[in-house]
Amino acid sequence: MSTTAKHQLDPSEKGHGVLRLKADVAFSSKIIVVSYRDPVHLMRSIPTKDQVLVPETLLKKRKSQEAARAERRAEAEKTKKANKEKRAVIFKRAESYVREYRDAEREKIRLARAARQEGNFYVDDEPKLVFVVRIKGINKIAPKPRKILQLLRLLHINSGTFIRLTKATQEMLTIVNPYIAYGYPNLKSVRELLYKRGYGKVDKQRIPLTDNQLIEEQLGKYGIVCMEDLIHEIYTVGPNFKQANNFLWPFKLSNPNGGFHARKFKHFIQGGDTGNREENINGLIRQMN
Repeated sequence: MSTTAKHQLDPSEKGHGVLRLKADVAFSSKIIVVSYRDPVHLMRSIPTKDQVLVPETLLKKRKSQEAARAERRAEAEKTKKANKEKRAVIFKRAESYVREYRDAEREKIRLARAARQEGNFYVDDEPKLVFVVRIKGINKIAPKPRKILQLLRLLHINSGTFIRLTKATQEMLTIVNPYIAYGYPNLKSVRELLYKRGYGKVDKQRIPLTDNQLIEEQLGKYGIVCMEDLIHEIYTVGPNFKQANNFLWPFKLSNPNGGFHARKFKHFIQGGDTGNREENINGLIRQMN
């Protein structure tokens, strides 16, 4: 079977997308119409960017989105600048606190040396800060000690709180003496407790102290904007100690490494764990923290 095909483009139909293909076959003759598009005509049929009509609502939406993005960028830059300035203030405060602690320690050493040279003994000021740990559960506790433990926020065993030492609080500690261990924490103990087990009370919820922003939101009106401010206020029993201490959730401590003494509910001076152990409370804090 022999077949011959001829391509013929009608000039009058050029640009109108028609191409006639004539095929001569031995038995029949057919005309096949094939779709055709002129490239120039195709390019002319595509509208340009300026020719596309955009709805006015879409234009307004784009403008509002651009304005919102610009506002967010400006707000982010403003926040970044404020955070940078705030960090500088925090660093300066921390440095001043370090100098204050160092100067106080040096002054104490100087006074002790001066007293020793004169043949006297140097007696430090009465401590103002006490850390109390509850070491007895809820069984067999009289109503009055139970109520005092509630006032001290010691609701569970191995819970601990900071307390300002006054005549009233000293009497309360005496009443609940068989159920607690307490003493005078040093700066290292206060810092380790707050950094490792510090939680704040925010809307009656227990929130970990992982961000200075949280402290500033709750205590910023008292001049406490960072963790070092909070440590300084607690350790020095500052003018805003009550607000700072109430913000702190009672510490949830672990059982001490190695356990308590065999005679746990005897007084500390009798080989037990209860009562006032003065500076030795720092060792217990290390074991339970």
